[in-house]
Amino acid sequence: MRLVRPLLTALFATLLATGTAAAAEPVPPEPAAPETVMAQTFRNPVNAGADPSLLYHNGRYYVATTTGNRIGIWSSPSLATLLVAPETVVYRESDPSRNTQMWAPAFRHVGNRWYVYYTASDGVDANHRMYVLESAGDDPLGPYTFKAKIADFGEYAIDGEPITHNGQQYFVWAGPGRGMGGPAQLYIVRMSNPWTATGARVAIPASGGCNEVREGPTPLYRNGRTFLTYSSCDTGKPDYQLWMKSIANGADPMVAANWVQHPGPIFSRNDATGVWGPGHHSFFTSPDGTEDWIAYHGKNTSQYTYSFRTSRVQKIGWNADGTPNLGRPLAAGATQTLPSGDPGAATSVINDTDVGTGLNQVQYSGVWNSGSGCGVQCFWGNDHWSGAAGNTATIRFSGTKVALLSVRDVGNGIAAISIDGGPEQRVDYYSSIRVGEQLNYVSPTLPAGEHTLRVRVTGEKNPASTSTQVSIDRIEVY
Repeated sequence: MRLVRPLLTALFATLLATGTAAAAEPVPPEPAAPETVMAQTFRNPVNAGADPSLLYHNGRYYVATTTGNRIGIWSSPSLATLLVAPETVVYRESDPSRNTQMWAPAFRHVGNRWYVYYTASDGVDANHRMYVLESAGDDPLGPYTFKAKIADFGEYAIDGEPITHNGQQYFVWAGPGRGMGGPAQLYIVRMSNPWTATGARVAIPASGGCNEVREGPTPLYRNGRTFLTYSSCDTGKPDYQLWMKSIANGADPMVAANWVQHPGPIFSRNDATGVWGPGHHSFFTSPDGTEDWIAYHGKNTSQYTYSFRTSRVQKIGWNADGTPNLGRPLAAGATQTLPSGDPGAATSVINDTDVGTGLNQVQYSGVWNSGSGCGVQCFWGNDHWSGAAGNTATIRFSGTKVALLSVRDVGNGIAAISIDGGPEQRVDYYSSIRVGEQLNYVSPTLPAGEHTLRVRVTGEKNPASTSTQVSIDRIEVY
């Protein structure tokens, strides 16, 4: 209609001027199309998984995280919408020697092919080895086929990925460790192509502030130097952290002594913001290439657990001596500016304290408790909760999708969640430990416009829970 109406308007004007259409009514101007406000901010997490490999390529972000039994990739045009992007499963393995405990996928783009490096086993941790997939074309989403086992030296090996130094490709990985004999250290070997390691390996001893693992090595390049950043200590502990070695351009990386050890962690727990165990990371540049960013996993609990690791991102800087400055981990719900060149997305956030009956507000029925006792484990330090059957929280929003993030705890129960009065989906808010800002629910994609989400306290719980509480904390609207 936008193309036809100006022609009709001109025709009527001509007819009126010649007196041949005096009775014709003028065509009213077409209402202006509503403008979509593209927010330029976002909040973590960007994925509910751990060990993120994240990149930006040809107008889209891609992230692969540990899933355990497959290789999955999530993609979105804006970082702001990556959390609710659908997963594309690009590879499943039928070989029982490598179809279990599939960890830490890492992307590399070589020529017109993509390669995904990952770790897998037969279900026995000591049997972990490293493998590589190859894409059929130039699409990060594949399809992929199995290409090879890589850098197999007959013992435990994990978290391998290529680095480039002096124009030569090398492969770096972690092992052995976890009490399996030998030092917990990094290894390096030359590569003759993206799926083949060649020659002998060299151990690169690496400090880490503990006697546990050195894992997840990943490179960062700047001013003629290669920085090899890696995670140390046990990823289940709150003190999992990042350390770094570096080597100057021109130096041979196959000579262990050429690698300079940087003292102390470069990225570690931040109790003040509720981020524990930050590590197993990757680096990416903003869409316009002007900024450097880190993607990493962290937890919203200081307890020893391998669960509840979620992928987060934040901008990094550089020190005067040319070394990277990763800063401190930001709170999961901290509002950040999107990477430079990111187109943004029509997103917004509703807090549990935005109480009312209007758009982007929460209407509570029945008695709900509220307070700031949850501290850094809650969005903006507060939440609402109720365990009384039949109590509801109703959220009115305008968008195409909505996500709920909140506390899970030992005393949490089961909620029934519905959209626009439709069928209810039951969601269990129980956890064996207290953890905050967990992704509990994502709606299906909805028609653009206004919608109503209702969270109903069922008064039910699973047998392990001590109570029936349901938490309302953070509502992300897309």
